[in-house]
Amino acid sequence: MQKYDVNNNSIESILSWIKQGEVAIPEIQRPFVWDSTKVRDLIDSLYKGYPVGYLITWRNPNTKLKDGTSAFGKRILIDGQQRVTALTASLLGYEVVNDNYKKKRIRIAFHPLEERFEVLNPAIQKDDYWINDISEFINGDINTFNFVMEYSQKYENTNSAKLNDTITKLMNIKNRNIGIIELAHNLDIETVTEIFIRINSKGVVLSQADFAMSKISVNEECNGNLIRKTIDYFCHLAKNPSDYGTIKENDVDFSQTEYFKKIEWIRKENEDLYIPSYSDVIKVAFTSQFYRGKLADLVSLLSGRNFQTREFEESIVEDSFNKFEKGILEFVNETNYKRFIMIVKSAGIINKKLIRSQNAMNFAYILYLTLKLKGVDSNKIETLVRKWLALSILTGRYSGSAESMFDYDIKRMVENDFEDYINREEEGQLSDSFWNNILISKLNTSVISSPYFNLYLMAQIRGNDKGFLSKHIEVRHLIEQRGDIHHIFPKKYLQKNGLTKGQYNQIANYVYMQTEINIKVKDKAPNVYFNELKEQSENGKLTYGGIDNYEDLKDNLVQNCIPESIFDMDINNYNEFLEQRRTLIAKKIKDYYYSL
Repeated sequence: MQKYDVNNNSIESILSWIKQGEVAIPEIQRPFVWDSTKVRDLIDSLYKGYPVGYLITWRNPNTKLKDGTSAFGKRILIDGQQRVTALTASLLGYEVVNDNYKKKRIRIAFHPLEERFEVLNPAIQKDDYWINDISEFINGDINTFNFVMEYSQKYENTNSAKLNDTITKLMNIKNRNIGIIELAHNLDIETVTEIFIRINSKGVVLSQADFAMSKISVNEECNGNLIRKTIDYFCHLAKNPSDYGTIKENDVDFSQTEYFKKIEWIRKENEDLYIPSYSDVIKVAFTSQFYRGKLADLVSLLSGRNFQTREFEESIVEDSFNKFEKGILEFVNETNYKRFIMIVKSAGIINKKLIRSQNAMNFAYILYLTLKLKGVDSNKIETLVRKWLALSILTGRYSGSAESMFDYDIKRMVENDFEDYINREEEGQLSDSFWNNILISKLNTSVISSPYFNLYLMAQIRGNDKGFLSKHIEVRHLIEQRGDIHHIFPKKYLQKNGLTKGQYNQIANYVYMQTEINIKVKDKAPNVYFNELKEQSENGKLTYGGIDNYEDLKDNLVQNCIPESIFDMDINNYNEFLEQRRTLIAKKIKDYYYSL
């Protein structure tokens, strides 16, 4: 059976559908995430007559929309939301909601003499050669005859006939055709889901989470619409707590439910260490309850699929929704969430910049919830979660195909004893060769966001280490107050000796240091200012920080992984210094890991 028809429609027709509310965006779609420059490029392509791809629509009266209503014969936009939203914003002048839940206008400017489009900015706004907002022409708000006459008079060298042709061409954007593939109205959600996934398999990372949200929201019999709102509003309030009042006012019915009462605490939470997206919430809830990691399996389970018989059973739908709802409520539970954050902080992760892998955090929370569900002792939970999180960061465990790795880990953890599995992975991944060779080589980098440098900082935080040459100020305090990272071999000193940026910005040359101490160090060679430090610690005349005895100075060097040979080092010893410090940092990370 033919599953679709192909037609061409003008941009004006599509804009007309939007104005009349005939185009609807279902839950399977994402928020508007395009950069404004992509909107500009789309308009430029239409202006030049370039193809901009097909839109895919589907008529089905039972599909749930963003506002909670059903489609009732509207055109459901299955593929092309970003393009249609871009047209809506730039040509109709409508506001769009971005992924931070904020409304904004996207104004595309046009230079009629150069026939060039740009995103409107203050410089363009002050330049009278530019048309500030092309939507005024598309909507007919501008008298084009008067515009051409006034523009030509203002700029005497303007060819009015050519300018008129250019403005006509601009307005003709709305007459450009775009292909539309309309799916048959009698296709079920599973088939449409499969089509969407196949279309987007190479480009949309979150398509499975989007479809899980769609599948959840359309099943009101199993409270799917309430579960979906719980997820959406929790993530919304975690990111923008100030919108609490707006949500209560706009969704009065939901704000009176028990679901809303279970999430409204998040608006008062000031911790931004772990701000989950709806995709993160779905992953954690699903994996911790179903012991599976692939979100495609969640869509199948919510559809009632029996993985053994490959049949679809209604009883599986109900059971799956109940388990998934439980997982969501466990995720958003205030005690669980705050307890997990406390464990993460106890590992030395006090700032979100210290952990770049959201998936490592997601699986750590999965592990916490799963162990708690199985009744494991709270002290053991803390140890296992800390160690697994650090192990994940050390090995980049979830930096590749995260879903497959989630699936692999959770199944083996459940099949075996959690602690035994973690210990076996630790033995296999963190061998002597890893600590003595691999980790040291990974520290040979100038990338300040390196997870290995962050692990070193976590070790310092957990060990209550002092900042470099500080008597009382800890590394923790410097990070919390957004202190600065400085160079042990001063940057200016290395620059004067001909070293390049990649050489002097090695992370093995970095320390957290109070700025006022760094100013005193200036561009001195280490063997100069370290011997001045030694004199300071012996005579008590303070120049660099507050360290006034030699034992404290030596202890500070140990805490910051600086070799004692630094007292005799100058430019000739720089590479030797880097090698020695990488070894000391690697040992500190190792000691930190086994202390968890």
